[in-house]
Amino acid sequence: MFLLDIYMIFIGLLILILGVLIGVAFLTLLERKVLGYIQIRKGPNKLGFMGIMQPFSDAIKLFTKEQTYPNYSNYFCYYFSPVISFLMSLVIWMLVPYYFNMISFNLGVLFFFCSISLGVYTVMIAGWSSNSNYALLGGLRAVAQTISYEVSLALIFMSSLLMIMDFNFLMFFMYQKLVWFIFFMFPLSLCWISSMMAETNRTPFDFAEGESELVSGFNVEYSRGGFALIFLAKYSSILFMSFLFILVYVGGYELNLLFYMKLTMVSFLFIWVRGTLPRYRYDKLMYIAWKGYLPVSLIFMYFGLKLFLM
Repeated sequence: MFLLDIYMIFIGLLILILGVLIGVAFLTLLERKVLGYIQIRKGPNKLGFMGIMQPFSDAIKLFTKEQTYPNYSNYFCYYFSPVISFLMSLVIWMLVPYYFNMISFNLGVLFFFCSISLGVYTVMIAGWSSNSNYALLGGLRAVAQTISYEVSLALIFMSSLLMIMDFNFLMFFMYQKLVWFIFFMFPLSLCWISSMMAETNRTPFDFAEGESELVSGFNVEYSRGGFALIFLAKYSSILFMSFLFILVYVGGYELNLLFYMKLTMVSFLFIWVRGTLPRYRYDKLMYIAWKGYLPVSLIFMYFGLKLFLM
């Protein structure tokens, strides 16, 4: 019976990963459609009904193109960093707090922080191993940016943890049955949204891929499968961060239509911001991380502890 349970857990995880990959494919389609309408054009509309087959066409095109390798690159690191980045972005989805037939983490929050911290290394190694100045600059920017925001991200999350006093993600749903945490911590939830965008290297904080000054950032030397895996990892982390925002602030995880609508709305917010805001200046990004979000999150934590000790 125990062996059967393990098999069922593995099957459940495979179905979850398959669902994530399909979700990522259609998130790219949603992004291209929304950006099209923001810029008063159609977006992809030729392939299938209203361009619905476009993600599959993109995947076939990317994985059948010719693979190129820079002569002076550190081949082993160059080849494997996108693969590890993609695996890390999928491993983090194991935290989805199902009530049945899945892994249930009592220390899920710690696992989450370990996983997103490891994600920084893959970007850094991808930039360094390409042996290109632009790729290295993009990688260094991404590392500095992610480290700056992880500090405030952790403190913001700790303020939320003071509400439940547990590391298990399931508890967020239990404690939000009557009222959502977003009403208690509205300024903090806004800080969390912009920290999510910085964490996932999205507009207006996409300095690692600043096309105007870095050609294409840390992924400039990648083609075919490596390029595809980097972007799959990126969009998977966007989807997970949207899921996490709903889990912590907007009612927790529940298998119903409202949950998926909330998830789509937060993912749509990422795209909306990309179509609306220009890129932030790099020194201002550092300023807002260390002199804006850090004090705000510390003050919230101080008041939370004060209330808890009372």
